[in-house]
Amino acid sequence: MTKWAERERRHAAAFDAIGVRYDEAFPHKEGQLAAGGWLLDQLAPSSSILDLGCGTGLPTAAQLAGAGHRVTGLDLSAEMVRLARENVPEGEFHQGDLRDVKGQYDAIVAFFVLLMLPLAQIPESLALIHGLLRPGGLFCLSMVEADLEEFPISFLGQELLVSCLLRDELRAAVEAAGFAVEAENVLSYAPSSTQAVPEIQLFYHCRRV
Repeated sequence: MTKWAERERRHAAAFDAIGVRYDEAFPHKEGQLAAGGWLLDQLAPSSSILDLGCGTGLPTAAQLAGAGHRVTGLDLSAEMVRLARENVPEGEFHQGDLRDVKGQYDAIVAFFVLLMLPLAQIPESLALIHGLLRPGGLFCLSMVEADLEEFPISFLGQELLVSCLLRDELRAAVEAAGFAVEAENVLSYAPSSTQAVPEIQLFYHCRRV
């Protein structure tokens, strides 16, 4: 098994075990809802949207599908995909990786999913996302602000490796991948669970150029 495949297997198993506890630990997702609202203000009816690392489907897939858009969710975790299908029956959800995605979309959201990558693979993933968007397509990205690479953390009882960038570095990576950043939102977030530490969340609302 390659290092990449082992990393994916490890993270998928961790989120299988976390399941619904993720939403219990992070019940307030104002940044995600605001990003979804930004998309809804600009998208044409019945737009196609890809939700990378869709988790349980809450709140983003539910918000966007509930507004009549065609939402496809992707997650490494079989349990998260099961929960998303249950929570958002009007969406379409698959277990898989960004590299498996084909076609083009009007918008893509990637909330906290690039945290699970080594730093060197973040630009590659942003380039893949750029290629999956139609010209002028919209992209919403969120990350936790920190200077970390493959840093081991205990998250809701599971061991994960996370990588994070400082905001100027993240913005530079996004712009280098061919996106214009149209809005930036920085939030201080305190999870409900004591097993998850307070964090600074970065949200970028972008357009493919």
